[in-house]
Amino acid sequence: MSRQKIYAGAKLRDIRRRLDLTQKAFAERLQVSLPYLNQMENNHRPIAAGVVLSLVQEFGLDVTELTSGDSERLAADMREALADPVFAGHEPPMADLQLASSNAPALTRAFLELHRAYRRNHERLASLEEALGQSASHHSSHAQSPWEDVRDFFHYCDNYIDAVDRTAERFATGAQTIGGRPDLRARAMEVLEQAGVSVRFDAGDILRGYDPETRTLRLSDRAPMASITFQLLHQVALLTQSELIEATLDLARFQSTEATGIARIGLANYFAGAALMPYEMFLEVARVSRHDLERLADRFGASIEQVAHRLSTLQRPGAKGVPFFFVRVDQAGTITKRHSATMLQFARYGGACPLWNVHRAFETPGHFLRQLAETPDGRRYLCLARDVSKPGGSFRAPVRRYAIGLGCEVQHSGSLVYADDLDVANAHAFEPIGISCRICERPNCHQRSVPPLERRLVIDPNRRGTLPYDVEP
Repeated sequence: MSRQKIYAGAKLRDIRRRLDLTQKAFAERLQVSLPYLNQMENNHRPIAAGVVLSLVQEFGLDVTELTSGDSERLAADMREALADPVFAGHEPPMADLQLASSNAPALTRAFLELHRAYRRNHERLASLEEALGQSASHHSSHAQSPWEDVRDFFHYCDNYIDAVDRTAERFATGAQTIGGRPDLRARAMEVLEQAGVSVRFDAGDILRGYDPETRTLRLSDRAPMASITFQLLHQVALLTQSELIEATLDLARFQSTEATGIARIGLANYFAGAALMPYEMFLEVARVSRHDLERLADRFGASIEQVAHRLSTLQRPGAKGVPFFFVRVDQAGTITKRHSATMLQFARYGGACPLWNVHRAFETPGHFLRQLAETPDGRRYLCLARDVSKPGGSFRAPVRRYAIGLGCEVQHSGSLVYADDLDVANAHAFEPIGISCRICERPNCHQRSVPPLERRLVIDPNRRGTLPYDVEP
């Protein structure tokens, strides 16, 4: 067992408040003195092994809650924000950022929100000349970008919404099974019919269109079956789970109607994915198949992308799956979807590291690429990448092309069929990758686009290597 000391005062306070206990009552249940509990909650002392044991026995706590969650994400987000040139010369060490995110998460979030506001205003000013002729309503000041607001909501929920996930799982249990899996398409059609909704299929360009006046749902007959089933379940969520969705939105406290609307769609999508791939059944099949994405897609009638995304959400307390990261990038390298249940946190702005195999997936359509990769902090990962093409359904319709990346830390590689013939014990087999150039500290990267902000540069006009400068160690 690891003897590493655990300082998780903020998390311990959150657990106590969630249980609605005073410090005195909580200390009594944990069989510690009130001053000792107070010291642990303020990170003056590490959480004792006896306290961890009491949390498990008395409250059934998943102990990973003490060492996972927001703090790593907040520290990574802080580091990227502080890589902004506006902070040049004032970048604190990573240890300080980890202390701030652990001890003062509210203050850390406030700083991140302030930086986001600065970036938005900076970008508006940069494009002011072009925007002068546009309506002033386009420049109204928001407290938060709606898209970023929703992205952060799911990011800090660990991409797992327990109430929605469990409700979707119960919905799936009411479906008849075909070949060992629930027939969710028939179940969704039945529920919609009971709600007085007629379903029509046509050759239109819209994937899903619902008319609330005529209660008619139109779906594209050119869409893949996995997409049709998903859209049926999405509509079921909007029509039959509105109270649950609205209650979740109330808890999120979004600051704009746009963010609330985007999140409502996101929660309906979450319900659809969780119903299509019910948690306990999906987790069990994933373990038995050793996370073979193609077998999982076939078993649950889902797409490869849907399966990869679902794997990254298996974070139910007490029944967690392998912690995966999931990302989707377009052909320009821009991240369009991202989530990580691992220590690897993606850049919030710009593209992903060009050394990462997800960019090469476009060169080998229809095939999985595997990569053993090591990040600058020394953590090692098994990375999968594959292209995902989404045809428009006709000759002139555009084809949308993306690549998805899925991976986990190498200590979990034995649970993945993709690691069977890889030399995970060989340190030289791991390729160096980073997060983004501005915060990557590797001194000799041949793909570096901009210098690292936390290192001084050495300029020698008489010498030229891979880069026109050297990075001081």
